Amino acid sequence: MVGLSGEVFNACAAVVDRHCEADADRVALIARSHDNAGVEVRFGRLYEGVSRFAAVLDSLNVRRGDRVCVLLDPRPELYFSILGTVRVGAIAQPLFSAFGTEAIADRAADSGACVFVTSAPYIGKVRAALQDLPCVEHILVLGANDIDLGPRERDFAQMLDAASTERAPESTSPEDPMLLHYSSGTTGKPKGVLHVHEALVGHALTAEVVLDLKRQDQYWCTADPGWVTGTSYGIFGPWALGITQIAYSGGFSSAVWYEILQSGRVTVWYTSPTALRMLMRDGTAAVEPYDLTTLRHVCCVGEPLNPEVIRWAQEAYHHVVRDTWWQTETGCIQIANYPFMEVRPGSMGRPFAGVTAAILDPVSKVPVGPKQEGVLALKPPWPSMFREYWGKPEQYAAKFRNGWYLTGDRAYTDEDGYFWFIGRDDDVINTSGHLVGPFEVESSVLTHEAVVEAAAFGIPDEGAGEVVAVEVVLAPGHEVSRELTRDLKTLVRRQVGSYATPREVVAVDTLPRTRSGKIMRRVARAEFLGLPVGDVSALDADGR
Repeated sequence: MVGLSGEVFNACAAVVDRHCEADADRVALIARSHDNAGVEVRFGRLYEGVSRFAAVLDSLNVRRGDRVCVLLDPRPELYFSILGTVRVGAIAQPLFSAFGTEAIADRAADSGACVFVTSAPYIGKVRAALQDLPCVEHILVLGANDIDLGPRERDFAQMLDAASTERAPESTSPEDPMLLHYSSGTTGKPKGVLHVHEALVGHALTAEVVLDLKRQDQYWCTADPGWVTGTSYGIFGPWALGITQIAYSGGFSSAVWYEILQSGRVTVWYTSPTALRMLMRDGTAAVEPYDLTTLRHVCCVGEPLNPEVIRWAQEAYHHVVRDTWWQTETGCIQIANYPFMEVRPGSMGRPFAGVTAAILDPVSKVPVGPKQEGVLALKPPWPSMFREYWGKPEQYAAKFRNGWYLTGDRAYTDEDGYFWFIGRDDDVINTSGHLVGPFEVESSVLTHEAVVEAAAFGIPDEGAGEVVAVEVVLAPGHEVSRELTRDLKTLVRRQVGSYATPREVVAVDTLPRTRSGKIMRRVARAEFLGLPVGDVSALDADGR
């Protein structure tokens, strides 16, 4: 799949069609649900389901470049929908099923999606989100027998069953758009991160080298496909290699997870530091009843991997957990601890082959030497590099300076070329591997009549790494109470998502601001935690 420039290439054909002649009976997916039941989907059935969904899109007059939102739990129909969208040359827009109404509405409105795929349990919030969005012409509902369908709503299963199984892949090129993920920021609405078909090259190579995936593996990526990890390494990378994957749509418990690892005979496991910390909380005794001897390789992503977690996992699983670093914008793993290299607990590892990474001086944007903190940057291009922020060319251009892509992360290198993460260079909150834009949280609480100003920021948490805290300035006649705190948390949960729900809500008289009026979230956070506030020369004279 290397050297695709100028050739006709469809990523769906590369991960589905090419396995069907020799491996139609090979298991592609084992989808586990909350009741622990498993559904096997073989590559032949995957081909059929994907082709059927592509034919459904044809019947709805979906064209190349159109956007199709998919908000489903990890079940076969989710994979049919995403890959079927790619098959017809449209742009798949996966959404996390825990998103609230405002988060759904913002993303569907920004992309101008024409089709929305969901299931009956989520139809209430989807209807609320899409009620003022005429661009969404069709809402396909899985489990439609359980509800009364509205004017734009269609029975997903009925349409799928009636569709053709032989819809050929569109003749797309490597540079045609394929995926649209949304990345949270510190100001404004989330930005649509656009990836093209050629991104599959990066997905496949890193899945093979970093995740060490081999033909006989049973692989489990615990990330939801609504996030980029769940598509790059829960759909495209592994299936480009013909790997059998496990998906799970239920809630977390150590007993269920260990049972999946055991009964699924999982050999390669890609998960998050938060999940491992939750498993660590239950101790090694929780592991002992299970046979995990098939497990041979464990990797992590999403947030910094604490050294103590690595040490505990070594004791519990008899494996070294290997951290990886990348972003929604990079599309695939850029820095990692490879199977063949020494792991230095706490380090992100070294750059992938062909990736040039450096630490830049924050001001001059030129590379600095070992042990010097600065901005982590990558030298473009790489195959899975995002091609634009949807409809925001100025913001896209601002990410590139002096020939480097600026990641927004701060780090340093040691003398041996290992990279070490320090923190975000902005105010984005990383809670359990989910990036939460403070603007979304602030906008949500500001819809309450009692709140006139708000500042959201992350505070340390042993389990999640960070959790959301928000300081609010209340309108005259209002005061903080249990009821108000509960109402504000509920607003964020419903509008943004449960993952963004504030742990702490605190009323203050004023918020720290610059002379130009910008809220200084880092100062608010430092004061909240009782830490030094650092340089406050830009603060307004009335700031705290």
